[in-house]
Amino acid sequence: MDTKPVVIDTTAQAEIVRILSEKLKAYYVFPEIAEQICLRLQKHLQAGDYTANTDGEQLASALTAHLQEVNQDKHLRVRWVPEPLPDHAGPLSHDQAWLDNWRQLAELDNYGLHKVERLPGNVGFLDIREFYNPSWGGDTAVAALNFLANTNILMVDLRQCRGGDPDMVALISSYIFVEERLHLNSLYWREQDVTEQYWTLPYVPGKRFGDKPVYLLTSRDTFSGGEEFAYNLKTRQRAILVGETTGGGANPGSPYRIHAHFEGFIPNGRAINPLTGTNWESCGVAPDVSVPQDQAFRVAYTMALESILAGLGESPAGPFRTLAEEAQTALKAQEAY
Repeated sequence: MDTKPVVIDTTAQAEIVRILSEKLKAYYVFPEIAEQICLRLQKHLQAGDYTANTDGEQLASALTAHLQEVNQDKHLRVRWVPEPLPDHAGPLSHDQAWLDNWRQLAELDNYGLHKVERLPGNVGFLDIREFYNPSWGGDTAVAALNFLANTNILMVDLRQCRGGDPDMVALISSYIFVEERLHLNSLYWREQDVTEQYWTLPYVPGKRFGDKPVYLLTSRDTFSGGEEFAYNLKTRQRAILVGETTGGGANPGSPYRIHAHFEGFIPNGRAINPLTGTNWESCGVAPDVSVPQDQAFRVAYTMALESILAGLGESPAGPFRTLAEEAQTALKAQEAY
């Protein structure tokens, strides 16, 4: 059955701008900037810049562009939602129906863990698309990391990682750092006026990866929680980053209902790294080896194989000879591309 398209008239547009401005003033982590953004939105509204945007997707795109005009915060955005949103005044993440739907999406996404593999040469590979709440996907993450524990080198693909939960970042990081307790990151929250610290865990189920080499694959699409993971490891000199400078979004937030079909994501916090005292907002996380994202896997895998062969020496014996042969064959295949 066809559904009648929702037309956003000028009255609805004005109401959307009004509610969005209220949410910004109440929750945006930088109150002074929120005021500037609201003035910009009002000017655009009065100038009739939204009049032609009667389509939901078009209006959401226009509002997002105007939200980001002042300080280029890529977390600030508006999304058109075809199905009506719950009528919830606070963050939608506090609404049970919205949360149930998000959890179902997380499960269908395998909690962001799209691939775990032992590559030829005993190189571990983990493709992370999102860091979901560990109370949902923690068991899946633990299983993946235990599977990879016996590999010689780990490659973590963050090229399509959209972000996620800092607690899952901490859980996965706990397998990669040798220290039982390490301060990874802090988040300042405006509403509570508190700073929350995130540390590696003193205990993890199974076996830690230890101090073996780690490579992270990055792209311009790596964002938010994916960037935190990369920034944490880079500042601690725990990984080699291969790929592109990341998207530059360090202000976490929450989704809010601003209309039955419009969801606004408003950052209500900001990241503070314990070593640098700052974060990756706007500038992104720069790679150690800069290559286009579609070449990052080949370059990192080649580096990993060369490192393994160098560690085995000229005349490996027994099982190590088998590993050397496997690594040499894999290296030749990479060089053939």
